[in-house]
Amino acid sequence: MKKYKHIISAFLVCLFLVQTNAKASSHREAPLISFDPLADNTDLYAFRSPKDSSKIILIANYIPFEHPAGGPNWYTFGENIRYEIHIDNNTATPYDDVIYRFVFKQFFEDSSTFFNIRLGKQNPKTKYYVQRSLDGGVTFTTILSPGIVAPPNIGPRSIENGTVGLGFANYDAAMMKEVKRTSTGERVFCGPADDPFFVDLGGAFDLGGFRKQGRDGLAKFNVHSICLEVPISTLQKNGKTTAQATSILDPEFVIGVYASASRQAITVLDSATGNQIIRGPFVQVSRLGMPLTNEVIIPVGMKDKWNSTSPANDGQFIPYFKNPELALYMDDSQFGTAVPGLSDLRIQTSSLGSFDFRNGKKGLYGLKGSPAVAGTALDDALYGTILLPDSMSPRAVDLLPIFYTGVPNVRPYQLATGKNGDPLAAGKPFINNFLPTLGDYLRLNMAVPVTPRNDPNFSSLGIISAAVLGLTNSAYNQNKNLQFIPNMDGFPNGRRLEDDVTTIELQAVSGVALAAIGLWYDDYNGSGSPVTPNLVKVISFDAGVTKNDTTFKTSFPFVQAPWRGFNGAEYSGVLLRSSSAVPSLAFVADKMDNSVKLRWHIANLSNNVGYEIEHSTDGESFTKIGTIGAASKVKADYDFTDKIPDLSKSNYYRLKQLDKFGRGTYSDTRIVQFNGNSIISVVPNPASDFIKIYSKQSNVVVAVYDESGKRMATQSISNGVGQINIASFNKGSYTVIAESNGKRIETKKIVKQ
Repeated sequence: MKKYKHIISAFLVCLFLVQTNAKASSHREAPLISFDPLADNTDLYAFRSPKDSSKIILIANYIPFEHPAGGPNWYTFGENIRYEIHIDNNTATPYDDVIYRFVFKQFFEDSSTFFNIRLGKQNPKTKYYVQRSLDGGVTFTTILSPGIVAPPNIGPRSIENGTVGLGFANYDAAMMKEVKRTSTGERVFCGPADDPFFVDLGGAFDLGGFRKQGRDGLAKFNVHSICLEVPISTLQKNGKTTAQATSILDPEFVIGVYASASRQAITVLDSATGNQIIRGPFVQVSRLGMPLTNEVIIPVGMKDKWNSTSPANDGQFIPYFKNPELALYMDDSQFGTAVPGLSDLRIQTSSLGSFDFRNGKKGLYGLKGSPAVAGTALDDALYGTILLPDSMSPRAVDLLPIFYTGVPNVRPYQLATGKNGDPLAAGKPFINNFLPTLGDYLRLNMAVPVTPRNDPNFSSLGIISAAVLGLTNSAYNQNKNLQFIPNMDGFPNGRRLEDDVTTIELQAVSGVALAAIGLWYDDYNGSGSPVTPNLVKVISFDAGVTKNDTTFKTSFPFVQAPWRGFNGAEYSGVLLRSSSAVPSLAFVADKMDNSVKLRWHIANLSNNVGYEIEHSTDGESFTKIGTIGAASKVKADYDFTDKIPDLSKSNYYRLKQLDKFGRGTYSDTRIVQFNGNSIISVVPNPASDFIKIYSKQSNVVVAVYDESGKRMATQSISNGVGQINIASFNKGSYTVIAESNGKRIETKKIVKQ
């Protein structure tokens, strides 16, 4: 038996050593991490707090694709894993200058039940300890002992019911109860949350088949978030606050951030008890700095190795940035014509009549060593040996700074504004997050001011949007002086929850950063506006999904509450293909003054004889309130008006489709609430240029639809008011629909004059 145990042990050690060469991050993006979701670092965010600009928000998410109804063993952070957030703020030190470490332990409050939550107790419940190191991980000090992980958002009985559940007023109360302050001044939250990342996974992985109306492959899935609110003075290398910054691009305020997960190297099974025995040194099995690096830059054969590597050893991966594979699908001489989803993205082949940035071409290498690059970042005396390494690495000049060093406020990395046609001249500064370590960090200049989320110029396109404003907007393009431009605090200068990193990175691979500094697209002939059709195509491109499927909180921890597994009679989890006879997206319920109008559309439904309309005020006991016979057409639109809904309660509606065999199939449930007053108001109405939407409820998303049902505009309202430009709309009637957490709460009609 002893010999047999040694054989098992050796086998498991070998297996684990293979895996530690090979774990990955961000939604199962490398082969072996799919076997270890608890250690899978899905996303990382770092941004200056819009609530308190003296603080930096760090968010590391783990455990991908958490189904909201995933019981009875609900997701939680793993034991025997070190979850860490690393901050580098000083290139003079050969290590991470600040490290936050989180360790989680589970315990049972009542092991006699199979329910996760019952009678005010949770099973298991997870506590955690926070440690901080200021010397590269040599010593750690415990700064919170312990915190409690927020419970899963199972349903109303588990969370709100005071008899059988936890008795909170709502899930937000349960979530905020677990926001804690450390002994050194940070605030911390650990728990489940809505997955804030958004991307059309189906289109992306079908060889770049991005769709104009993509489907968010992460919609209504949850993750587990570690959220930190840290004073800027804690992260700045000399303990300074932004009041001491020399400018809004002060290089002394740049930090690099990455998150990781580590496991011990050896796991064996005790032959007597069957229990796991875990021992040995901790080894990194997952990491994430810049989003999508391992997903779209590193090739599949190197993804596992990339995740076992420290950023300090990332120099070996530089070749994949100098000639990125994605560029092949934006090049008609390669595979561009076979990927129509990327047809608007075409890399410069003859910028300014001379420079070809396609893979394997010279790019700017022909200028190497010339007087033209003297004193610029392309000078060998500065960084030219990295940015112009050889005649076959065209994208080292732009993608390496974006991904691997940060972008310095040095010629030529300034906007073309003020350059008078010379891309190597000094222009308008717009970014400086340069931290000269060749490694994958999410870099952030903490001195850059915050763009308020209700600013009319706030954009999910981050630095791309700032560049467009700096080139085209008269408030910012009149001179080349340094000034704050909205969204200078956006990705890739840090990463805000709202930032559309997929679109930004695809635009970057297509050469938009080169265009921003004056290396225009091929259709610019040297006169007139350089904002040519090719450039417009690139900056107008989006990856099909441009925002999260719900709102974000306006204060710490900023991540939204996790999707609920059960909500009365309505399932609110992942949107899978409906098995009901009435497709879920074809059935809507709109509040119209003091009545409710139900509408649905049916196509190719055989054996249909009609519909019963059912109503409930509790989501459980339904009563028939009407019947409509089936239309003779294959495709048909139906409507029904409930003229006497309950104005004091929630109104639940569902359809029962009847077939000729006497069977009935139910639609999804729709909810309409009356609170005595309208939740939103829209002024002016009629309108010609802008409409303002005022909301009495937080976390509201408002969309405007034309009479055909086409969505014309969308606006998130987080501070009580939003504004939508309708000047380009055709004259006529439009519908304004307000939703909260995916549920329709109000409908208004407006007229465009």
